[in-house]
Amino acid sequence: MPESSAAAGSGRTIPGTPAPVTPFPAVGTSVPGSVGTSLQILRSLESGPRGLVEAHAEERLARFGENVLPAWRPVPWPRRFVRSLRDPFTSVLLCLGLVSAVVSAWGTACVILALVAVSCLLRSTEEHRADRSTAALRELVATTATVVRRTSADAPSREREVPVADLVPGDVIRLGPGDLVPADVRVLRAGGLTVHQSALTGESAPVAKHPLDAPDPALAGAGPFAQPQLCFQGSSVTSVSGTAVITATGGATRFAAAHDGRARQRGASAFDRSVQGISWTLIRFMLLTPPLVLMANAALRGRGLETLPFAVAVAVGLTPEMLPVIVTTALARGAARLARTSGVIVKRLPALHDLGAVDVLCLDKTGTLTEDRPVVEAAVDGSDLPDPGVLRWAALSALWTLQLAELPAPDALDEAVLDAAEHPEDSAYEGVAALPFDPVRRVATAVLRRPGRLGVHTLVTKGAVEAVLERCALDGDERERLLALAARKAESGLRLLAVARADRPARHGGYTPADERGLTFVGLVALRDVPAPSAADALDVLARRGVTVKVLTGDHPGTAARVCEDLGLRTDPAGGCGEVVTAELVDTLSDAELARVADRATVFARCTPEHKARIVSALRAAGHTTGFLGDGVNDLPALHAADVGICPRNAVDVAREAADVVLAEKDLTAIDRAVLAGRHSSGNIATYLRITLSSNLGNVIAMLTAGLMLPFLPMLPAQVLVQNLCFDAAQLAFAFDRPGASALRRPAVLRSRDFLRFITGFGLLNAAADLATFGVLALALHNAAGTDGEAAFHAGWFTENLLTQALVMVLLRTGRSAAERRAGGPLRAAAGGLAVVGVLLPLTPLGPLLGMSALPLLYYLLLGSVLGLYAVGLTAARRRYERRR
Repeated sequence: MPESSAAAGSGRTIPGTPAPVTPFPAVGTSVPGSVGTSLQILRSLESGPRGLVEAHAEERLARFGENVLPAWRPVPWPRRFVRSLRDPFTSVLLCLGLVSAVVSAWGTACVILALVAVSCLLRSTEEHRADRSTAALRELVATTATVVRRTSADAPSREREVPVADLVPGDVIRLGPGDLVPADVRVLRAGGLTVHQSALTGESAPVAKHPLDAPDPALAGAGPFAQPQLCFQGSSVTSVSGTAVITATGGATRFAAAHDGRARQRGASAFDRSVQGISWTLIRFMLLTPPLVLMANAALRGRGLETLPFAVAVAVGLTPEMLPVIVTTALARGAARLARTSGVIVKRLPALHDLGAVDVLCLDKTGTLTEDRPVVEAAVDGSDLPDPGVLRWAALSALWTLQLAELPAPDALDEAVLDAAEHPEDSAYEGVAALPFDPVRRVATAVLRRPGRLGVHTLVTKGAVEAVLERCALDGDERERLLALAARKAESGLRLLAVARADRPARHGGYTPADERGLTFVGLVALRDVPAPSAADALDVLARRGVTVKVLTGDHPGTAARVCEDLGLRTDPAGGCGEVVTAELVDTLSDAELARVADRATVFARCTPEHKARIVSALRAAGHTTGFLGDGVNDLPALHAADVGICPRNAVDVAREAADVVLAEKDLTAIDRAVLAGRHSSGNIATYLRITLSSNLGNVIAMLTAGLMLPFLPMLPAQVLVQNLCFDAAQLAFAFDRPGASALRRPAVLRSRDFLRFITGFGLLNAAADLATFGVLALALHNAAGTDGEAAFHAGWFTENLLTQALVMVLLRTGRSAAERRAGGPLRAAAGGLAVVGVLLPLTPLGPLLGMSALPLLYYLLLGSVLGLYAVGLTAARRRYERRR
């Protein structure tokens, strides 16, 4: 394509050409780059086939901004602080504080607002710190694009990798298989280019793209996504390479206009649903508590609105105010530890919990269970006789497909064929064209010019046996015989490539998949997989941790089953690999039937990308928490369908962008470490919820009961809120605790029913200890009267509440041995500090200010007896609970 002087980025528009295309159109206007020839579009963008000059690219970057969707930009800390108020518990606390202010309970209002401020401050700080760490880690897998630029107007163009954020309108870029389309572009050169547009249109099949300079009447009135010359941000390249010019970036792309930042939002995870379910159950209790307290006091004690501050304080006492902070801190620490020790990057913090909850892991066998390094076992003709010519034809196809299709590297099978062949690059054959492999056709074709055969082109096709035989000129019996031969070899654990060829009259036009017909079958190349050295041990460890592995592969059923059998991946009592399910069977099953089949099967063979996604969705529908490990474009639907999408760092760009977790390498051992980190964080969160909710519930029950029995309030609102503030500070230690070994042996799932059963049982036990303390106070203070008696009662109950909460923190760390419970740690230190505050605060000058006075020695002696009995009851109840689990 000729280039004019103005197309070099001089800042001037050539007379007679269209007006410059506005890189940032309003939503609803015509799509930039859709009208005019390729040369006209380049001129309107003040660019050319040789790309922009670096200086002009920098100028445009400053003018139009980075190529980043507005919704993906980092959230400033002040905005994050304000957004923390949207948390359900924080919102309720804020409302309770405002209610206290309305009834002139200024002390209560100040303490509540202090709790709100502390909660928002801690949460926003931890989230901001986690985002900064995640952003720094994400730089390790930052998406880049290959751009064509020049250092000056007269300098030759050169290709280099730049961050996607640095792309500007007018940049000429190269697109290859597996690349994300980084912006809205106009295709300048390509042959057989196909892209996935499912993120924009929902269609699962790849769409063909090619240059189009003359208007096509068949496309009149068609939408922008039907235009073959246009590709849009959010799509991904499936096959073949091409060259394109960027017409819109950032917020001006169709992706930004259509999704408005929602493209990256995922549905609620299992963790989100569990926490929200528990949260809203407690919030309902909180909203019911104040009116119940008011009505009960009015009916039994004749009290009016003067009890409203106490009712509000009781509602606050039921609230696990630190839940957002504990969750964020625990997950952020786990993600940072994984990145530091294992090179695992958690891109979405809740995904770390979901990793800990995974009970089914789906993966392909190649590169995971086996080394991504197959070796050629044999090359045979259609009669199963050795034939070196079969390997030679396969190597020629692999060599010229790699070179002509501009593939970055050969795939594993092609590399094995090239390694086994004897110097295919020295052949006199010359490549003419190539149709690279894609997961829909399942074949690759190279078009060659043979020496001494003028006017003749030879098509050499290789790929999956069924796909190649469909394209061969064979009668039914011969096709069945060859399929039976391939089946016998596949059942012995070999992977097969079929090879076919055909001679065609030479032509100047391009070749398409339609030319892959009427071929002559050449033979089979048999390859065997080399098992990964660590796979067998890693599978055994995952099984002991309660994680079931499912193999989803496009290979032959026998090949996949043999590898699984060799690695000891067994599901049935007979010791085999269980039921091997083929894609053909999956197509005949309803969603409910597939869920039942997927639950018991281990190997799924001949899977397309759509089959993988459907199987993962069926497992989720059956109640499993699923993880999917993939690294290619064909894994994208399954990565989105799983609870946790996992990929290695060397995965294609689109897979890395879709994944929640990025591994340093494709290794099951790294997944095991990530699962342990997820269970570690989830175990701390679960321990916090159990201890806090059961303790809070017990305190509320006791306080309501005592409030109805006493002629005065059992605790003043300020005392309740100071107590909660002390407990909240101690609860931060949960995020730094080390869960017991039993918490790491099974998936960490937060079930609302289990939590409600736990907090009800232990909450009633805590309430019994509080009410026993009420009797102790009545005995120890029987001679006290009036205001002094009330202040002493308040001090006694304040001290008991903090001591029992400290005791609960130590004794309800479920799953720990006696030795572990005796060991030190942040949680034990926090509990000790809480106990010290409970004993000493009433004796300090702050005690009288809060309405508390010193207690007689007899109270402490009697309280020690109550706490001893409470500790015995807690220990017995905990052991009974663990036995039942």
